[in-house]
Amino acid sequence: MRRGEQRQDTRERVLNGSLQPAAASESVPERTDTGDEQPPRVLFTRGRLLGTLLFVASALAFLYFVLPKLLGLHETWDRIQHGNGWWFALAALLEVCSFFGYVWLFRGLFVRGQSKSSAALGGGASARIDWPESYQITMAGLAATRLFAAAGAGGIALTAWALRRSGMGVRTVARRLIAFTVILYAVYMITMVIDGVGLYLGVIPGGGSFAITIVPAIFGAVVIVVFLGISMLPRDMPGIVGRLTAGRGRLERLGIRLAQASATAASGIRAAIGLVRERNPSLLGAVAWWGFDIAVLWACFHAFGASPPKGVIVMSYFVGMLANTLPLPGGIGGVDGGMIGAFVAFGVDAELSVVAVLAYRAFAFWLPTLPGAVAYLQLRRTVQRWSDEPATVLRGASDPV
Repeated sequence: MRRGEQRQDTRERVLNGSLQPAAASESVPERTDTGDEQPPRVLFTRGRLLGTLLFVASALAFLYFVLPKLLGLHETWDRIQHGNGWWFALAALLEVCSFFGYVWLFRGLFVRGQSKSSAALGGGASARIDWPESYQITMAGLAATRLFAAAGAGGIALTAWALRRSGMGVRTVARRLIAFTVILYAVYMITMVIDGVGLYLGVIPGGGSFAITIVPAIFGAVVIVVFLGISMLPRDMPGIVGRLTAGRGRLERLGIRLAQASATAASGIRAAIGLVRERNPSLLGAVAWWGFDIAVLWACFHAFGASPPKGVIVMSYFVGMLANTLPLPGGIGGVDGGMIGAFVAFGVDAELSVVAVLAYRAFAFWLPTLPGAVAYLQLRRTVQRWSDEPATVLRGASDPV
């Protein structure tokens, strides 16, 4: 068939509504040939790494030495050095438990055999991915998130690359990453809504003003509504958009591409909802990821002799974490300042807030980053081993989207 005839055939299928979203079509095979696909180089160039390390060093110097002086907290560094070692040891253990929850959730969504909804995500995951490979992918992704990108983009890019090299198709990876992210941040937003309303009404001890309780709760509720709305998009979005923009050239192509992207996003969100309805046990990994990490912050407060109410810790933690959307490596500076500001808004002593948050961030930033860098090198060797093996193409159940 000539190129012009192919283009005409595509348009006719769009107009007839038969051109399904890329995530939905059973007749269109997924592209699984990874060839010599390389890891996202934008993350790991020498100049970018050097710039990141310089930023991290300067940010840490500011946080640990300059900020306390600006706040008039002259004994902050001395107080950090004399924190209770047993509580710090507990904090390290809790952070490891948080990582385990992350790996557990990853396996529940990306490794076949967990549930019916796993198949609905686009087929089976590669048999190449076992616990060691799951650890390497997740820890390397966490290190990339901490060092290189805002809102987890670095970790997503690295994870997608590793999954593609394991043999998963592009659309399968996209749907599963969307479902994974939705489940993680659903816990975030739901907790923020419940905790914010509970603190404001006095149901949860800790109090707090409207601005620091209800406003974050409203934000969480809006995010939840938006994602539920996306999940209800028509399944044949490309067909609908194609009929509306038929014959408009570039607008038609752009519209169909956006519709395909929205259909894939809706597919991932619906699959995440299906896993929740199914009560898939691996979803507890998302609760463990957030819960144990918050417990690290709680332990760091106790290391310095006092702790605010648990509801205050939870809300201040999530408010601070919103700064992860800023283009700062690991949210350094943004997350710290956001958490400290939230604690002060709740009436927690400023010096106690500073030392506890800085101690927590030492665990949250460095504990995954250093092992994650090693995991990245291990992952490179694992991917090379996969490349030397006979090709394994993943073809599972058809996608209901």
